[in-house]
Amino acid sequence: MKKNLFTKIISIAAVCMLTLGAITGCSKSSSDGASVDGSGVKVFFSTLTLDDFKELVMNSVADAGKKNGVVVDLGEPCATVDDQVAQIRDAAAKGYNAIICNPVDADTALQLEVIAGDTPIIFTNTQPSEDHLKPNKYMYVGSYEMDAGNMQAEYVLKALGNPKSLNVVLFSGQPGHPAAVSRTKSVKNYFKKNGINANFVFNDTAYWDTDKAAEGFKTFLKTNQPYDCVICNNDSMALGVVQAMNELGISTADIPVVGIDATVDGCQSIMDGGMQFTVYQSAKGQGEACIEVAIALAKTGTAKDVQYVTKDLRYVWVPFTPVDKSNAASIN
Repeated sequence: MKKNLFTKIISIAAVCMLTLGAITGCSKSSSDGASVDGSGVKVFFSTLTLDDFKELVMNSVADAGKKNGVVVDLGEPCATVDDQVAQIRDAAAKGYNAIICNPVDADTALQLEVIAGDTPIIFTNTQPSEDHLKPNKYMYVGSYEMDAGNMQAEYVLKALGNPKSLNVVLFSGQPGHPAAVSRTKSVKNYFKKNGINANFVFNDTAYWDTDKAAEGFKTFLKTNQPYDCVICNNDSMALGVVQAMNELGISTADIPVVGIDATVDGCQSIMDGGMQFTVYQSAKGQGEACIEVAIALAKTGTAKDVQYVTKDLRYVWVPFTPVDKSNAASIN
């Protein structure tokens, strides 16, 4: 979907209604390809300014809505908190059954909830504090970020022959972003829990950006410190590191560069011998799960039978998948 389509709100209505199917934890659900009857359900989608992954989630929400008979209205991406507040206020006034929201700032979740009134909010991609979540009312759909960092650290150790110590270059995303915090924390915790002396010789932020990571890596090299691997909070930054290494004639075969998201470019880099590893975060699965939760809340008032929902009914965790050369071609 091209971004210039957002000059107005796009209403996506299903062209056919599907037979009612039970939403049960042990049965097929929309999050793994089947359909549930969302006829009569209207959902508003609000997001911050798009990047590749956010756009994939948005498109998946739209596609899943269409497949399941849900009317999904996509709001123009918000550049500021004020824009999103106005958007949520308008959506609540129009009587949507649920709002799916990728917040501009996770710390504004409570404010958005107050504005939404009785309308449930399904947060996605940017995770609010647990204090701002409420069972069957204010929920979060995403992937458990700590798992992604654990997978990165585990891969790096095996790729390097399970050393007892190693020097790590680490690029995190936007400072304070929940995903960046969790991914970075889990990498460090994994090494510590496994008795590895991990020396983080360079730990910097690159704001999820390819060019910033490339420049940051070149800056690190000027310190002349030894390093064994480069761990990045997302694929875009990992690709920037690979780009810098290629420019400088540094072998990517000897130094594992790992990312998260399994983007098309990230998987291609793995197949081409650039990045060695990434973690697949299913934008498609997250979008489908958002719609499944919206239907469940609208029709039954509870998400208790939604696939991957936690016992406290606050989260739906769509699993991460490790990706290396053996399966990179099959991911996208």
